Amino acid sequence: MLKFISFGSGSSGNCYFLATPTDALLIDIGVGLRGLKKHCRDYGCSLSKVRRVLITHDHADHIKSVGSFSNDYNVPVYATREVHVGINRNCCVVKKVAPALACVLEKGQTQQLGDFRVTPFEVPHDSTDNVGYLVEAEGVAFCIITDAGMVTDEMKTYISRANYLVIEANHDVEMVMNGPYPKFLKDRILSQTGHLNNNECGVALAENMSEYLRHVWLCHLSEENNHPELARKTVGAVLRNYGIVAGTDLQLEVLKRTTPMGPYELV
Repeated sequence: MLKFISFGSGSSGNCYFLATPTDALLIDIGVGLRGLKKHCRDYGCSLSKVRRVLITHDHADHIKSVGSFSNDYNVPVYATREVHVGINRNCCVVKKVAPALACVLEKGQTQQLGDFRVTPFEVPHDSTDNVGYLVEAEGVAFCIITDAGMVTDEMKTYISRANYLVIEANHDVEMVMNGPYPKFLKDRILSQTGHLNNNECGVALAENMSEYLRHVWLCHLSEENNHPELARKTVGAVLRNYGIVAGTDLQLEVLKRTTPMGPYELV
């Protein structure tokens, strides 16, 4: 049985935990290490079980504590070559990943990492590089797509393969347009290398999900330009327009920005 916990999802810090009975990994470590340790104690899961870390991209809210964790626990960090370069350049990462622990992944190539089959794929974002991950274990396909400016054909194929999906629903377009952000920041968020809005997320799901998709978590919601209930209702309404009923055909939840959620059993 595969277990999933979200330890944070948003600009304050992102971190996701996946575990089989004998192995575990983290996807991104943009939360504080002290808080992560406390959350794990609260959930009864030991960080010493984590044998590798996967990184999506090099923005601080996804990598802030990766060097500290990797060095403290002697855990290898897997990312594309460009993301590793970005981690080393990012001044928010005070302790860097030791060269011996920096492992390179190639987009589109599947690697067996312990109990997990891991396939990174390209996701457009204004970082040094950015990937989503399809992680397969225990007969389950888990996919994560975060910080996506648009939905590409390649991303669609991975959505269609997922039994469980974490996907970005960052903002409501009208809230961005009518909000207090300066124009350059609005343009960045709304660009094809920015962030996915609620409606785009719903369409991506409705047009590409398979009958085997069981549970969707909306991630990386903006604190200023979205609201959990608005995201859930907007995505749910798009799905209904395609004849898909959230709560019946699949479960739909919104991950909290700073509060852990789970554990979820993925079967």
